Amino acid sequence: MGLNPLMALVAFAAIHFLIPAASHSLNSDGLALLALKSAITTDPSDTLKTWSASHRNPCRWVGVTCSDYRVTELTLPSLGLTGYIPSELGLLHSLQRLTLRNNTFSKTIPARLFNATSLTHIDLSRNHLAGPVPSQINSLKCLTQLDLSSNHLNGSLPQSLSDLSLLAGTVNLSYNDFSGEIPPSYGAFPVKVSLDLRHNNLTGRIPQTGSLLNQGPTAFSGNPRLCGFPLQTPCPEAGPENPLSVPNPKLPNGADIAAEAGEDPEQRKQGTVTVAIPIISGVSVLIAAVTVSVWIFNKKRSSSDGGRIGKPVPNKEDLENVKADEQGHKGKFVVLDEGFDLELEDLLRASAYVVGKSKGGIVYKVVCGGGAVVAVRRLSESDAVWKFKEFVAAVEAIGRVQHPNLVRLRAYYYASDEKLLVSDFINNGSLYTALHGGPSSPVPPLSWASRLKIAQGIARGLMHVHENSPRRYVHSNVKSSKILLGNDLHPYISGFGMTHLISGASELSHTTLKHQNLSHHILKGLKVSGASVVYSAPEIRFSGSKFTQKCDVYSFGIVLLEILTGKMPDGGPEDNGDELESFVRKAFREKCPMSDIIDPSLLHEVYAKKQVVAAFHIALNCTEVDPEVRPRMRYVSESLDRINLQ
Repeated sequence: MGLNPLMALVAFAAIHFLIPAASHSLNSDGLALLALKSAITTDPSDTLKTWSASHRNPCRWVGVTCSDYRVTELTLPSLGLTGYIPSELGLLHSLQRLTLRNNTFSKTIPARLFNATSLTHIDLSRNHLAGPVPSQINSLKCLTQLDLSSNHLNGSLPQSLSDLSLLAGTVNLSYNDFSGEIPPSYGAFPVKVSLDLRHNNLTGRIPQTGSLLNQGPTAFSGNPRLCGFPLQTPCPEAGPENPLSVPNPKLPNGADIAAEAGEDPEQRKQGTVTVAIPIISGVSVLIAAVTVSVWIFNKKRSSSDGGRIGKPVPNKEDLENVKADEQGHKGKFVVLDEGFDLELEDLLRASAYVVGKSKGGIVYKVVCGGGAVVAVRRLSESDAVWKFKEFVAAVEAIGRVQHPNLVRLRAYYYASDEKLLVSDFINNGSLYTALHGGPSSPVPPLSWASRLKIAQGIARGLMHVHENSPRRYVHSNVKSSKILLGNDLHPYISGFGMTHLISGASELSHTTLKHQNLSHHILKGLKVSGASVVYSAPEIRFSGSKFTQKCDVYSFGIVLLEILTGKMPDGGPEDNGDELESFVRKAFREKCPMSDIIDPSLLHEVYAKKQVVAAFHIALNCTEVDPEVRPRMRYVSESLDRINLQ
């Protein structure tokens, strides 16, 4: 408990009594820090020996940073300090950063500590603090990051944290003894907050509200009695709460993963605080052992039967399939790019944040040690059941298609109950949000030069897909939300091959695997699945035909119309419900002024009118009803490149 005013006065009087003359030369911040020094019983490195009452102010003391002679930062990490945190630290009214991590401070967190209302960062992790978190923490209106992990804090999770609207970094309460349910009010945390509640005694259903839906399973693992999405543990009274969740076995917690990676869980807790990414399920070697044992049993039985008809003896191909299945059951992580310096252990120790969800699975932004950032797509198998060799062949076929305007597939993980794809993380959101806005859009309105550059890059990327090899590869799901924007608005086409990975496996048979080129089958033309209807070519919508390259051309034409008009592809009330292609074609037929068609933010760029008109004609050619009339992507790309010369 914190000291009451009378006790604080007594503490200050004690300091004055011990050093009656010199203490008058210290300001109030110095006296508060001397209270901390008095509360410390062990200082192995004599760090605080420079803290002296004879100084006029404490700004030259070790671990202290000042501004205008007031203490703004107190940083004393990993010094082996033993003692308790005195409530007098709450008198440091200019204190912004408090870091006492990795010491052995014990007792409780004093409520009066939170009288230091300028605090923006608090790190008290890896100490021996106990008791509940005082509700007065809600007075820290400037707080952006909080780390109380690896202590012995207990009681309920502090509801008052949800009152802090400026939280933007880490809220880490992991490796404590908190109990009870997760407050639904935690859904009010800003989207940017990375919440970590691992390894407590939390119970009940994870609230499906607000920013809690953006947290990966990392945030909740190690609480055996927690259930619901994004964990793979359904709540008893209902099935899976989210259509994206798959009924896999429960994901292992961070300590389990650390052990599987050859790391000591206790060492992990005492060492640098990291956030495990339990998006890789634990894969039981027992399954593989059972598979092999059944085969051996059948082989022995076949031998004992003397090779009677109806008892086939496994051939070389059968043995290879058994070996492949065994690999798949154990789990296999494969790096496709030799220059990609990331291993499975790096992913296991990384922080994960949900950045996208679809029927194809969940996409995580994964921040690894050293600052490396990748995107990890956790596939939802849906109706597709991939065997190991089929999956490897399909993914490696996708990985071989590389271009500066395609998102690069770097690695993959296969296990019988988990399939992950690791690719580059593209940091400026999608073309969709750049054009139509949204809370996650980090870019200002696009200029004409930027739009033309993006359109040209998309066209080059699609042309490369179509001409990558003699086989007629298609993307089959081109739309503005699949176009990601990197530095300098460089466009990257994402999702190549994903439609087929999600829905294509059910269409493959062992005959297909044996007698056809699998990569050709995967990337060529399965039936439409997952593409938004407004981007789909007419022949796909109405006849159910398979995707062709001319379907990609049509979809690109719709994206180009989006770029030019700034309008949604499915139209709206202002367009009488017409889809974008119909609206633009009608406007050109009726010779409407260009100001009625183009994005209003481009109206001031009069010099670009001729280029814009040329781009409209390319888009309308791409969206012709008859696929035979549509140009090939090479012609489209070359036509867009020539616009720069007009």
